[in-house]
Amino acid sequence: TLLDQEAQDELFPLALKKQVAMIIGGVYNSGVLANPVKGAAFNYEPVSAALLDRALEIKAFLAARGVSLTAAAIQFPLRHPAVTTVLTGSRNTTELQANIRDFDTEIDESVWEELESSGLIRPLSLS
Repeated sequence: TLLDQEAQDELFPLALKKQVAMIIGGVYNSGVLANPVKGAAFNYEPVSAALLDRALEIKAFLAARGVSLTAAAIQFPLRHPAVTTVLTGSRNTTELQANIRDFDTEIDESVWEELESSGLIRPLSLS
């Protein structure tokens, strides 16, 4: 996810090596990347102040470039070639339509590169 890129250290390289397609869920880290506010959840626990600050910083960075945090959260895992599918949870048609809009949002590669160079996300690792 935008807040946790540990999977690219060992899991994604192993998936590539074994030719296993990765299906990713939980792209909002239990909610903080859908709505980064005090009291939000990160991996089913209350988000720490440091992670909330980082989520808000990423949100502001993206907003300045015309990209929503939710669109980036949904699309980020698909940047890695091991990932073939991103699952989203939709409780109603409004959420489903928002997810479709976020999937369809054009995010220029330069936005990802700037996120990486700013240190807000780790550089994409393909090895």
